[in-house]
Amino acid sequence: MNTLVRAQSIAFDEDSMQVGLSDGRVLGVPLAWFPRLLHATPAQRVAYTISTRGLHWEELDEDISIEGLLAGVGDLTHHHAAAA
Repeated sequence: MNTLVRAQSIAFDEDSMQVGLSDGRVLGVPLAWFPRLLHATPAQRVAYTISTRGLHWEELDEDISIEGLLAGVGDLTHHHAAAA
């Protein structure tokens, strides 16, 4: 468990999210891992809060843990068909 590593920043491009961590790493993950973010408007994507546990989007009802990102885990709430 990486309890000392926290998110410090988030940036988006067309199809991915980059999360800057407190230890200097930057994690890039595809938005396809998180369908709520993938289908969100740009304004909804930037309306996040960073906590000690991870990332939260109130309007989208999305929570992403840093531990999950480090483990390479996407959205586990639904089974999604593979992207074409």
